[in-house]
Amino acid sequence: MSLVNSSPTWVQTHSIYNFTGTKSSSSHLYLCHPLKNKLPFSLFLPNPMTKPVIHFSSFSISAILTKETTNAPQEQSKSEKDQVFNLVAYMIEKGNSVNKALEDAVFLTDPLKIHESMRYSLLAGGKRVRPLLCIAACELFGGQESVAMPSACATEMIHTMSLMHDDLPCMDNDDLRRGKPTNHKVYGEDVAVLAGDAMLAFAFEYIATATKGVSSERTARVIGELAKSIGSEGLVAGQIVDVCSEGMANVGLEHLEFIHLHKTAALLQGSVVMGAILGGANADQVAKLRKFAMCIGLLFQVVDDILDVTKSSQELGKTAGKDLVADKTTYPKLIGLEKSREFAEKLNREAQYQLAGFDPEKAAPLIALANYIAYRDN
Repeated sequence: MSLVNSSPTWVQTHSIYNFTGTKSSSSHLYLCHPLKNKLPFSLFLPNPMTKPVIHFSSFSISAILTKETTNAPQEQSKSEKDQVFNLVAYMIEKGNSVNKALEDAVFLTDPLKIHESMRYSLLAGGKRVRPLLCIAACELFGGQESVAMPSACATEMIHTMSLMHDDLPCMDNDDLRRGKPTNHKVYGEDVAVLAGDAMLAFAFEYIATATKGVSSERTARVIGELAKSIGSEGLVAGQIVDVCSEGMANVGLEHLEFIHLHKTAALLQGSVVMGAILGGANADQVAKLRKFAMCIGLLFQVVDDILDVTKSSQELGKTAGKDLVADKTTYPKLIGLEKSREFAEKLNREAQYQLAGFDPEKAAPLIALANYIAYRDN
């Protein structure tokens, strides 16, 4: 399947892979597309390959993913319970650490208005998925939470900035975020723009000044990774293509995936790779973590698209059904709800396949977080 309406320059130069399995001659992106034909699945194969077998010895991984699983009866022996990874406890523990670090990092000082606006959105809650992924990736290679924390906080600062700007009337024009009025509804558009700008700048300052216990070379690599993941080849690339696609008829899957691999997946990838670098991963290990992160990044957006048409605004904490109202192209719109769910399952399997060679206990948080992204309900 090739891109339709390929006259715009960016479509021709950024095409990655078409869905017949052939490589585009014009591909030159730094992002790794998780659906290259060398991977063990494809949405469009009539007889997809079987799920890769991942051996984790006797160590089992459990995550409370939905209300239904929370209420499910548990039939486990004491020894099995000792081996189960408790994602909820992990997210609470690490999330509390991240929240405290964020609150300490961005404090109220002059000028008060800008710092109030920054703190309003930054401390409004959220799943803290990106910081948790950064910390988990660092710990996978024996690194300490304290080493990863400045980078983890920086990813959340930038993610929050992107939400503040995305909610503006000139972008998605949204009134609700994390169950609260969006930043510009409280502080005005001008302050919301400036607070987002301030958060973006401070994220890099915080990594540079607060990272301790690793070499300056690693810190510099982390800063470079983060900058690339959000710049004109990362998050901004996805955002501008998304903006330019409004009103475009017959948007295809490659087009849609370019947007999501950049707008959503790039920062998730950056979060994981930054943690891996800080933890001391070698080049091959970083490559595996990069592929893992790109899969869960695309997975995150596929699930978002599904939730947008299956959940209420109250359940989501943000405006539901807005993509449908705006007639935006989504996975359910292009391939249907059931195929979107199948695609999400395949992305999750491929993500976890990348972790098969690592210590199962150290990889447990990343595996459980991938499952959480796949089966979350908000």
